[in-house]
Amino acid sequence: QVQLVESGGGLVQPGGSLRLSCAASGRIFSIYSMGWYRQAPGKQRELVAAIFSGGSTNYADSVKGRFTISRDNAKNTVYLQMNSLKPEDTAVYYCNAVLSTRWGVGTDDYWGQGTQVTVSS
Repeated sequence: QVQLVESGGGLVQPGGSLRLSCAASGRIFSIYSMGWYRQAPGKQRELVAAIFSGGSTNYADSVKGRFTISRDNAKNTVYLQMNSLKPEDTAVYYCNAVLSTRWGVGTDDYWGQGTQVTVSS
């Protein structure tokens, strides 16, 4: 069993900053990637940022230059530093991990419960 526990969401004014954290725990053999998705009301869930086992990263065009994803491999934790937040960043943010639970077995997707980020004055 694998759990992803998120923290750090909340209400912030436009131009402000927030830092999200997500810790993975449980039966983890190897993590391929960790990342963040978001879903705004009436919209599909979209990728915000991802970081891969080798350290490479991928960002949505809408957050490039404003958000930074990082990872602490020893803690199986991923962070999302969000700066210069805009009202259109308002959404529920979900942590995602692609990992294997034992040697010789392929990877599966795991999701956190979601954390609300609201950008409003």
